[in-house]
Amino acid sequence: MLLDLNKVSELYIVCGFTDLRKSIDGYASIIQDNFNINPMTDAMYLFCNKQKNKLKILYWDKDGFWLLYKRLEKSKFRWPKTLDEIKMISKKQLEWLLEGLEIEQKYYHQEVKVEIA
Repeated sequence: MLLDLNKVSELYIVCGFTDLRKSIDGYASIIQDNFNINPMTDAMYLFCNKQKNKLKILYWDKDGFWLLYKRLEKSKFRWPKTLDEIKMISKKQLEWLLEGLEIEQKYYHQEVKVEIA
């Protein structure tokens, strides 16, 4: 089965920087020990290195973990500087982060949900 990001219910960003030499068990341990969250929930956890050019994502898909890795060649992620904090973000904020933008945008167009009676 391929990973479907649209089915992920929650996205968390682990602020500050993380040593990305860890394995799946190392990242799961950070989530469980530092933030008291069960890593085997329907959520993605994003980690970034000190240089802000590498990103890893841990995800549990009901029968095993995914560990996704992205390395930027010439730019950096706009990663939050707050240390030792985990923050829930939206899928739109994940898009912004992956496009090189801040996860906190002052202005953007909100989606309008139209209900047909």
